[in-house]
Amino acid sequence: YQESPVLQNINLRIEKGKVVALVGPSGAGKSTLADLVPRFYDPTAGEILMDGINIKDCALKDLRKLIGIVTQEAILFNDTLYNNIAFGMEHKSREDVIEAAKIANAHSFISQLENGYDTNIGDRGKKLSGGERQRITIARAVLKDPPILILDEATSSLDSASEKLVQDALFKLMKNRTAIVIAHRLSTIQEADEIIVLKQGEIIERGTHQQLIDQKKTYSELVALQAF
Repeated sequence: YQESPVLQNINLRIEKGKVVALVGPSGAGKSTLADLVPRFYDPTAGEILMDGINIKDCALKDLRKLIGIVTQEAILFNDTLYNNIAFGMEHKSREDVIEAAKIANAHSFISQLENGYDTNIGDRGKKLSGGERQRITIARAVLKDPPILILDEATSSLDSASEKLVQDALFKLMKNRTAIVIAHRLSTIQEADEIIVLKQGEIIERGTHQQLIDQKKTYSELVALQAF
């Protein structure tokens, strides 16, 4: 920001099909790091390679086709549930949309609505609860079927009951995909293949949940704080 770099000395390799979690205090650079992948920002130094190819050499549209993003704030439109799930994917059938909603734990509540998938959800989906909105954006990501996922605080604003349904949907979504997961609730990322701990824009620890607990450093302290 302004003169000081948000990220520095970042050297990170994510294997295909692995789940990598980014954790650390607010302002550590977690979202900025994840936002480099779809090129919401470009790095001022160094490079980002995907299958050995610099992502700057890919057409932006082609790069973003490979990536599904679920954020804390559900991005929804004043339209039907069906059109919100199928947004930008005209070639998908109604059966595809329903199957995606089932995987996202959304089909059951949609079916109970008077107009089902043809129900208008209002501006920004205001006619739905927070958990329902999140499951619709997950259904959209399932329908897109991207090889790479970015999940940015996807459950942080939900109550416990909604979080369980959304978390279950996210686990199903992450199966057999490469995923970058940003989480404040550390209980949601304990099964990640690798956890990257960021502080002031630098990687200060990395490893599995158990390895980091055993080190008894920053990650272990964060987990202890959340155990109450």
